[in-house]
Amino acid sequence: MPYEPSLIQQLKDPAEAAAYLEAVIEDGDQGAIMHALRQVAQAQGGVAEVARKAKMTREATYKMLSKHGNPELRSLKAVLKATGLRIAVKPIEKRAA
Repeated sequence: MPYEPSLIQQLKDPAEAAAYLEAVIEDGDQGAIMHALRQVAQAQGGVAEVARKAKMTREATYKMLSKHGNPELRSLKAVLKATGLRIAVKPIEKRAA
């Protein structure tokens, strides 16, 4: 994908990464979410580096971040922490009718 190198560069900024993941999560497609997490991991030094920081095996991290990955909450939290991010819960904004 031609846009990917510039996207990876932008995702080095934790605020950009958080906004990107939030937008992808909002769409709700799990495969897209895992792909976006993998892109964030690439921006933060690569999947192997994120796995090391998350104290997970590289293989488990690659599997988790695959299109069909279905991580446990603790694994997701560990990977997010390794990329400088965390899970947050916000109220759903009411839209004007």
